[in-house]
Amino acid sequence: MVTQTPGAVGEPLGGGLHLEIDLASGVPPYEQIRSQIVAHVASERLLVGDRLPTIRALAADLGLAAGTVARAYRELEAAGVTTTNRRAGTVVSDGVAPTDVVARQAARAFVASVREAGLDDDAILVLVRGELLRRHGD
Repeated sequence: MVTQTPGAVGEPLGGGLHLEIDLASGVPPYEQIRSQIVAHVASERLLVGDRLPTIRALAADLGLAAGTVARAYRELEAAGVTTTNRRAGTVVSDGVAPTDVVARQAARAFVASVREAGLDDDAILVLVRGELLRRHGD
């Protein structure tokens, strides 16, 4: 289910998954789409072969321009996350790089350990964002 925030719109994505676009965010909508789909793939809520909505359908559902969704889909395809063909549409690709697998395993281990320490999802995200910001300052 989508948690609505001011300026946010959400839409189900295959299998009852949702995308949420925060129009008040400084992050461009295409990047919000791209990163959320990558997160769904990384968490295995979207699996190889799962079909994404058409560009037009997702754009209409989210109230965005088709070009915005098309850009997100192009970037997903360029990164090897999805493939597109005329008959099947846009589907999750099986071309995940081995480094992605290692990163997923590390992320799972990290999340498991900090959850054991009592942190909730919001606290985990704050911790990771803080570390990313600190690393950008190095």
